[in-house]
Amino acid sequence: MDRKNDGLRLMDGAGYKKIIIACDSYKGCLTSREVNEAIASGLKVWNADDASPEKKNLHSEDASPEIITLEMSDGGEGMLDAFLSAMKGERVRIHAHDALMRWIEAEYGIVDDTAIIEIAQTAGLALIEPEQRNPMKATSWGVGEMIMNAWHRGVRHFIVGLGGSATSDCGIGMLKAMGDEWKKIRQECSFVLASDVTNPLCGENGAAYVFAPQKGADAKMVQMLDDRARKFAEVSAKHFGYDRSKIPGAGAAGGLGYAFLQYFNAEARPGADLLLDEIGFDTLILDADLVITGEGHSDRQTLMGKLPQRILEHVLKCKESDKSHVACSQLAGDFKSPESSFPLVWLVSGGVSDRQAMLDAGFDRVIQVTPDSMLLEEALNPDVARNNIIKAIKNK
Repeated sequence: MDRKNDGLRLMDGAGYKKIIIACDSYKGCLTSREVNEAIASGLKVWNADDASPEKKNLHSEDASPEIITLEMSDGGEGMLDAFLSAMKGERVRIHAHDALMRWIEAEYGIVDDTAIIEIAQTAGLALIEPEQRNPMKATSWGVGEMIMNAWHRGVRHFIVGLGGSATSDCGIGMLKAMGDEWKKIRQECSFVLASDVTNPLCGENGAAYVFAPQKGADAKMVQMLDDRARKFAEVSAKHFGYDRSKIPGAGAAGGLGYAFLQYFNAEARPGADLLLDEIGFDTLILDADLVITGEGHSDRQTLMGKLPQRILEHVLKCKESDKSHVACSQLAGDFKSPESSFPLVWLVSGGVSDRQAMLDAGFDRVIQVTPDSMLLEEALNPDVARNNIIKAIKNK
């Protein structure tokens, strides 16, 4: 059958038997879990008024699909919830400081001897009022407090999500919060960074020039921040005898990526891939019929390593593996169709640009849930967004 066909895919007279929903959050609106639940609700009433025999069959009691929802994050917003959901860990609440050194309550996770640190819990931009944002003053001190708290509890392995920071201090605040203990932590602990950012620390593609304006920096501040980062990297290189400021990811989270790479020998990995590995995603999709992913807005940047594209890559890899298996089976006399056992992939996002590019990349369907005529302010209302998702799904 035609893989681009918008009709229902039927198997032996039944509808979809297993559907996996794995969406990123719709930032500023709905969490990953809320997006997944809204899509699941839409599926359960999928064109209930449509008399189509295929759709009636889909919803018959003996053909109800198994729907699996997976909380997702690429290392930014919602990273802690997503990883704890996947790894079944303990949530720890502590008193710490935000980026302006104000006392707040923050959370991190513990799974056995591994801590899950979402740096936005303390150094997050969302914690700072827009009029108060100033990366010249913002500090990553609170990140150091979370790591120290976990270390004192006996944790020796860390997964650190680097998204959503208000800072551009190269991790200096974090190191200061640790005091001399950073040397022991360096010797005793391992760090894996969950981030899709590949920028270096300094220069026109570095932390200051690319990200600081989003955090409240003007042109003069950007230059000062870049100079400060370059100086810190020079001093650090002399101390250690090596320089990791140019490694992809050093510019993540205002240079926190650099501090982890330089001072703690961290390993940087795409956050989405790290989570998908923890979930065992490649195994889950082996017998799935449909995978649904999405984000707040999809455009050509989606295809540059964002979570939906990572999901698509994993499914395409599954397809290629399946085709190879089928080819071998056919040589052995098994004439199973090479199109019979790999899932379709739908992209369901709040807004969609470059739809054709998404289809060309391999998504079988691309669905925009927000009507073109709706104002952004209204679309970002959680209740409105939830209803838009349900309507978009059930009408497909």
